[in-house]
Amino acid sequence: MLKTVKKLEQGLRGSITIPSDKSISHRAVMFSSIAKGECIIRNFSSGADCHSTLNLFKQLGVDIQFLDNKTLKIKSTGELKKSQTPLDNGNSGTTMRLVSGILAGQNFDSVMVGDISLSKRPMKRIIEPLTLMGADITSVDGHAPLIIKGRPLQGITYHSKLASAQVKSCLLLAGLNAEGETTFIEPYTSRDHTERLFEYLGADIKINGTSVCVKPSQLTAKDIDVVGDISSAAFFIAAGLMAKGSDFVIKNVGVNHTRSGIIDIVSRMGGCVEIMNEHIIAGEPCADIRVQYTGTLNGCVIEGEDIPRLIDELPVIAVLASQAEGETIVRNAEDLRNKESDRIKCLVNELTKIGVNIEETRDGFIVRGKKELSGGAELESYHDHRLAMSFYIAGLVCKNEIAINGFEWTNISFPEFEELMDNLI
Repeated sequence: MLKTVKKLEQGLRGSITIPSDKSISHRAVMFSSIAKGECIIRNFSSGADCHSTLNLFKQLGVDIQFLDNKTLKIKSTGELKKSQTPLDNGNSGTTMRLVSGILAGQNFDSVMVGDISLSKRPMKRIIEPLTLMGADITSVDGHAPLIIKGRPLQGITYHSKLASAQVKSCLLLAGLNAEGETTFIEPYTSRDHTERLFEYLGADIKINGTSVCVKPSQLTAKDIDVVGDISSAAFFIAAGLMAKGSDFVIKNVGVNHTRSGIIDIVSRMGGCVEIMNEHIIAGEPCADIRVQYTGTLNGCVIEGEDIPRLIDELPVIAVLASQAEGETIVRNAEDLRNKESDRIKCLVNELTKIGVNIEETRDGFIVRGKKELSGGAELESYHDHRLAMSFYIAGLVCKNEIAINGFEWTNISFPEFEELMDNLI
């Protein structure tokens, strides 16, 4: 699908309610499926990735019903059943990496498959620590498909070189069904939705800085309301800070500190974002975010502990940086190369076409900003939903119309994206 985008002639105004958080929606279904009891999940994500998780657990024998298009009822005995067919993870790396931790300790074997894009993404990062716990996993040179032979697991202490919520969550899930304690230690604190939901659902878990320890536990089902996705909100935040005259509110956004790096960075750049009406939903901080155009943005350095708090938002931050004074330097973000695409290389290739002064580095990029973007080019999404939406935001400030090839990939995480943007224009 080829999508054309024209320059905005006015600011964004009004209010929108952002769709539900993708990371939490995944975990809500996973954890409720291995918990004992019945629960309701409200505001479940409509993205294709989360539906891959939902359908996978149906394959594993869990009773999951839609009460309406965003409300689920899940009944579970706390035990899964062997699937007679390969478990289809679609395009979802979160599904494959986290569910592998659950399946490794079952009393049956499983085969995990995904689409062409997912089959290129690295799985050694979970295979290696799970193997240390006693798991038996066969891969194709560290990639899907994965053959997981269920067997008893032993808790371990694992020091991760990566600050990775997916690796952490995989091991903690394996630890629920392992003998002894499982401890995961990372260099920086990655997103902590798993830890929060574990506590909410009654797991025996202890958190000490960047160390998380879980003991064998049976989760107990409880209703879960899913907050709005700050990664989705980031596109609107960037657009509002670039479009003259913008003043709008994004409602019901998750503002968990381990995910809200985008708020800190745009504030550091001089953008005007205000957090209002803070409250807690199912253990997660939530708030409304007011975005106001000021016309004054400055470049900054994004590195180290910043990165795990905004790894998914870096593509649209690159677009925002093009409209800031001076340089914006992103370092320590080499894991961007292992997403749905090599996001560093692809981002630089495509943004250069429309006049962004951006330079690729080994572990990030440098944007030299405050230049009118020419536009007038066709950009490739590389089957990557976040690149497609970032390029759309770039098109709103380009002098000439742009086109985005493969815009339908936005359905992976955010099928309502265009509709919500239209509500503010």
